[in-house]
Amino acid sequence: MPSGSCICGEVAYEFAGNPVTTAVCHCTDCQKWGGSGFSTNLAVPNDALKINKGALSTFARKGSSGKDHILSFCGTCGTSLFSEPLSLGGVTLIKTGTLDDVAVRDFGVANELFVKDRLSFATAVAGATQLRLDLGGPEA
Repeated sequence: MPSGSCICGEVAYEFAGNPVTTAVCHCTDCQKWGGSGFSTNLAVPNDALKINKGALSTFARKGSSGKDHILSFCGTCGTSLFSEPLSLGGVTLIKTGTLDDVAVRDFGVANELFVKDRLSFATAVAGATQLRLDLGGPEA
């Protein structure tokens, strides 16, 4: 089973099965939360994710849908581990940088989200569906 952890090792997890989808998110919340220009994510059903060690700290923020987006992180080192947008109903987004195996981290990107917020130096991922999400549809 693929596994991952925070940088200090206090929190460790694994997940079963294959991701529902993969995505790069360019929204300004992901930029701020991750301290980067975008976030790379594997989406898995909530029941596929198992915390093997430690306890998560959480922060709830209203997403663009108006529903909570729950951010989970290590309370010791602050590593951003997962997010659960309640608008997606039962899906957790795993931050791929926290995965132990580089081969699992190096996934194909199915979707790019909030491309309206993409920084100028970041180019579109070839073959990925480009979604603005502020308009509720594909990028024109």
